[in-house]
Amino acid sequence: MYFLASLSERRRGQLAALSIAAVVIVVGVPLWWRTTETYRAWLPFSQIKDLSKLQLHLSADVEVVFARGTLTPEQQKKLPLTQTQDEEHAVDGDNVKVYIGQRRTAILRINAEMRAGKTVEQLLAVLKPQIKQVLQVMSFSHTDITAALSDRVRFNPGSKESMTHSMRAFTSSPGYEITFSLLNPDPRSHRLHWDIEGAVQTYIQPFLTKLSPLANFSIDSQMLHYAMLGVNPRYNNDRGAFILHADSLAHVINPVEARLGSNAASSNPVLNFLLYVPDAQHSPLYIQDHKKMDVPSNAFHSPRWGGIMVYNVKNLYGPEAEFPVNININMAEVMGVFLTQLRLLVGMESSPPPPGFLVAPCGSVGLADWELDRLMWSRSVENIATATTTITSLAQLLDQIGNIVINDNIAQQVSSAVTSVQLAVAELEAGNLGFALQYSKETILASEKAFFDPSLLHLLYFPDDQKFAIYIPLFLPMCVPILLSLLKMASEARRRYREKQAKKD
Repeated sequence: MYFLASLSERRRGQLAALSIAAVVIVVGVPLWWRTTETYRAWLPFSQIKDLSKLQLHLSADVEVVFARGTLTPEQQKKLPLTQTQDEEHAVDGDNVKVYIGQRRTAILRINAEMRAGKTVEQLLAVLKPQIKQVLQVMSFSHTDITAALSDRVRFNPGSKESMTHSMRAFTSSPGYEITFSLLNPDPRSHRLHWDIEGAVQTYIQPFLTKLSPLANFSIDSQMLHYAMLGVNPRYNNDRGAFILHADSLAHVINPVEARLGSNAASSNPVLNFLLYVPDAQHSPLYIQDHKKMDVPSNAFHSPRWGGIMVYNVKNLYGPEAEFPVNININMAEVMGVFLTQLRLLVGMESSPPPPGFLVAPCGSVGLADWELDRLMWSRSVENIATATTTITSLAQLLDQIGNIVINDNIAQQVSSAVTSVQLAVAELEAGNLGFALQYSKETILASEKAFFDPSLLHLLYFPDDQKFAIYIPLFLPMCVPILLSLLKMASEARRRYREKQAKKD
């Protein structure tokens, strides 16, 4: 009886050990694995990988309109039926072969001898080189594309013009802060008056209104007293004036910038435009270039920062004037310089046209329609390149580090960014600049929001060795008895198997 009871008790212990082991393996291990795994939502890695091979196809629609009398009646019959509107443009100069207007129009001049006896196809072949030049001026060129991609793609450094243009202009941003500052280093001598609000509404606001599809602009102004330049100009005895050489202009920015302050509530880039009125002891003050020639505007600009203009007022009053002298600043002259600098800083390249080309002035707005198209092209390409680099870098990071949590909102932002990139590329290929720019804005916002999401860092510094260091003290005391029981059961099973084999033999 004692032997049967001991055998039954041993059998019950073995079943208990097997049950506990089964519960741990079937329930405990999957539950522990599920509750401790890093959640990683699905990402379109295949589509992200295809972005590195993305080909941009930029297209521009060209409509050739022949002036009255250019084609014979027989040639006109071969043309497709279109609705035309006659418009006269007065062009001066016999050497002008191409006139580029403000409204995305260009007039090409061709001699009567060259068009005599030619078919429509032959006339178009003659005009093709000039049309190609017009496209390079009014739309995008190789220089514009390299400038837009210079921060993301490594190019041959031989193109100095495109590199200078890309370094001068601000990078694409949803918004910009524009600050106009009047620096008066000697308020005891000069009492300055400037109608900055009226000048902004007259000269700057029309330009910014036309640029509204690109970004949001906010404007503020300030007047700083006792604000000095960071360098001491040299006095020229021959001219009786102070000279600020181009080599010392780089040392002007930092001391002045410390007095400007910044908009801490905004993360948008700041464009600074400073009007400096020299004090009476350092007037007049002129800026000279590297060739020691006076700069006509008496101003200079710093790439991706802003511009400074020196405004001399000594000729506005005589030596017998009583201080402080009331000075009314000519805002038309000042805003003309600042508007030119603003065009360069937002990406308007002021390259000379090809020989024989006459470009119409921009007018009071300061921006032609075709210049806006060029800027929308370059901004769309820049946004697409930036977003593609951001998404690709994020995908590589998430693929290499498995401890990073990928929440559903991050996966949604990445998928939205990839979709917006594809839509922007399609709209660029179709020539729809407005939709392409809008989609490119959406993709860069979504990609940066996903890349800088703080939830990506939750488990980044919690590697596997720390997990084992935490879980082993909890599970080892429970697992050792179970493991020993299983080993003992396996040993007894082998012993019984040997005894059965011996009895059979």
